[in-house]
Amino acid sequence: MYNFKDSVSITVISGNGGSGCVSFLREKFNAKGGPDGGNGGSGGSVIFKVKENLRTLSSYKNGHVLCAKNGRPGMSFKRSGANGKDLILFVPPNTDIYNENDEALLCRLEKLNDEFVILKGGRGGLGNWNFKTSIRRAPRFAQPGESGNSLNVRLELFLVADIGLVGPPNAGKSSLLNRITSAKSRVANYPFTTKIPHLGVLRYSYDDLIIADIPGIIKGASFGVGLGTKFLKHITKTKILALVIDISEANFLESYNILLNELKSYSYKLFNKKKIIIANKLDLDSSEKNFNCLIKALGKEEKIIGISIYENRGIDELIKEFFILAKAF
Repeated sequence: MYNFKDSVSITVISGNGGSGCVSFLREKFNAKGGPDGGNGGSGGSVIFKVKENLRTLSSYKNGHVLCAKNGRPGMSFKRSGANGKDLILFVPPNTDIYNENDEALLCRLEKLNDEFVILKGGRGGLGNWNFKTSIRRAPRFAQPGESGNSLNVRLELFLVADIGLVGPPNAGKSSLLNRITSAKSRVANYPFTTKIPHLGVLRYSYDDLIIADIPGIIKGASFGVGLGTKFLKHITKTKILALVIDISEANFLESYNILLNELKSYSYKLFNKKKIIIANKLDLDSSEKNFNCLIKALGKEEKIIGISIYENRGIDELIKEFFILAKAF
């Protein structure tokens, strides 16, 4: 049902060069003309290219073998064979390409129209007319085309956002993303509604911020529990972490500490990013009391903003704070 892919392994093969042609000129008044075999065409290359509006690697499947076209053989009258068509593989921005065999990073494609020739096609073979000499006037051989190459590669996609929304399941991250951006994250009252990362663009006073919502983080996520750990890498490049807490729950402080511990366990660099704490669901019972307790517990060390998506409370303040924090970088 969910076809988001952030990593996929495929095999790519460049095209073989076409063979050179063995041919001799035969015309009405020239029955024993010289060699006229043409050259083979070059094989197609394999090229990765960034495409606009492409957001996932879902067009590729693990184990797929993708081949460029072979060059055509040379022909008589010194005609060269057609070159094989290049295989152009489109990828989203911020795609890393690794050699699957030795884990070496081959290239990083970051922006629109970035491209990388990962395999060149084989060269076409020379036709027999190339081998004519004063001694060898009628060569009866030609050069075979050069074989293409194959490579096992792994594509890794990184979603790059200014702000990453992080929180336990059902904290209201998706609702918040939908409220402040044009994103359409799935929202429902059960855990792990968000099963894939979502991006939204927040526009304010002729300026834009990209916000990422990743699946909910639960205890043990850094060790593979739940869904969030698989996608935590997507917020490693964000400027700011927005920790979203359901302030109506009795264990709101425990949820907050679990988030911090999981971020620290996954990556200390991620844990040390600038943070803003969003206390959501202020419209529910006990929320105001819990919100005051949260402020008292954390003091002035952290920026805390209380919101209610249902009542539209604190949303404007939060948006302004997002832009203030983002511009500080």
